[in-house]
Amino acid sequence: MRGLRPLTVAGARRRTEALLLVLVTGIAVFGHAAAGLAMNGALPPKLTGFTISLTLLSLVGHLGIRRFAPYADPLIFPLAMLLTGLGLVLINRLDQGYIERYGSDANAPGQLMWTVVGVAACLLVVALLRDHRLLQRFIYITMAVALVLLIAPAFFGADTYGAKRWIILFGFSLQPGEFVKIMIAVFFAGYLVVHRDSLALTGRKFLGMRLPPMRQLGPIVTVWVLSLLVLVFERDLGTSLIFFGVFVVMLYVATERTSWIVCGLVMAAGGAFVVGSTEPHVKARVAAWLNPLSYYWKDRPPGVTSDQSAQALFSFGTGGITGTGLGMGHPELIKFAGRSDFILTTVGEELGLAGVMAVLLIYALLVQRGLRMALAARDPFGKLLAVGLAAALALQVFVVAGGVTGLIPLTGKALPFLAKGGSSLLANWLMIALLLRISDSAERQREADAHDPAGAGLTPAGAGAGAGAGAGAGG
Repeated sequence: MRGLRPLTVAGARRRTEALLLVLVTGIAVFGHAAAGLAMNGALPPKLTGFTISLTLLSLVGHLGIRRFAPYADPLIFPLAMLLTGLGLVLINRLDQGYIERYGSDANAPGQLMWTVVGVAACLLVVALLRDHRLLQRFIYITMAVALVLLIAPAFFGADTYGAKRWIILFGFSLQPGEFVKIMIAVFFAGYLVVHRDSLALTGRKFLGMRLPPMRQLGPIVTVWVLSLLVLVFERDLGTSLIFFGVFVVMLYVATERTSWIVCGLVMAAGGAFVVGSTEPHVKARVAAWLNPLSYYWKDRPPGVTSDQSAQALFSFGTGGITGTGLGMGHPELIKFAGRSDFILTTVGEELGLAGVMAVLLIYALLVQRGLRMALAARDPFGKLLAVGLAAALALQVFVVAGGVTGLIPLTGKALPFLAKGGSSLLANWLMIALLLRISDSAERQREADAHDPAGAGLTPAGAGAGAGAGAGAGG
């Protein structure tokens, strides 16, 4: 009977995943139908194709995970599919409004195509990367590629909407920053596994905190300078915040030293203040943040050229608690940005505060599953990588939702899974693939330990040297 237990555990997880995918598909199809009925008084003409597409994506993804990662967390893929499905519903709904008011092109077919590409890439990574620890061998190559991608828009990028975050190649636009967040999580995880002790155990105490020595401040200063260069030359506040924030979070998790958080916050605040006071584009965004209605002033602040922040507040105010109803509002008044970071205002207007909280809770649950994997993983690299990926997702949601709601200045980043954008969608599905692989490895090891208690304390070959590093990463 001992040989049956792993199959039972894996089978139960996949059955849970299958049931959740049925629910997810039903929610997305119902939302698409409800929007069509509200806007046109009839079911959407492509409802059957929409249903078949989502069903096939869910089925193929489920079968792929069942085949290549049967022990993976059963909530990750359904949560990602739920956000992606809701994004397709909202973009389909917005397309009609934009076409009727501005005569713009439909974006839903392209988004569906990128969804197929993203899910296919996710399954390909899960199938080919049988052990996430293989990435640890290539951390310096990964970081070199990440740096090239990070600085490329400053020299070869297109200046679009005030920021240089896109590269135009053969008629296609690419946002390198979406992929950089994954690469820096891989690099920092490998780097911190090796240098954890030197970062955690040295330094002098000041006001009850053990401050890092100047020699060990090198990595955080380097990353800080790079994030400021991105902010200055590319005027990309969102990527800069995510890049630096992920490093500080992973550094704190690896070392358990509050001084790193203090240093990170002071450096981030100081750098943001200096750049925000001098760089015209960032300065204009700060001015629009401080006075969202200044666009309508006779003597408005220099650089404030958009009413999007004000329209977002009007949209949230119109939605109230329960919203106007899906398809019953006018989110297209925010113009092109309604399909990117401002897609959250569509949720706020038509589904109300309740809908916004539901969407944010889905993101929070996805982040929680990533952190849960960090606790479950037996190898230090897997722990830190899971933390880094979860932190990258959480920070991106924060900077987008915070900018749209007026909590922080606008960043222009795409809301993960929900917003239009091929680069963003593909990068986020690659992140899901890594989380699936880490959770599968962690559960396999847990099951192996349960069947062989004598070897429960042994880490797999190549997992890393110290049990202490693993404990620190999970602390």
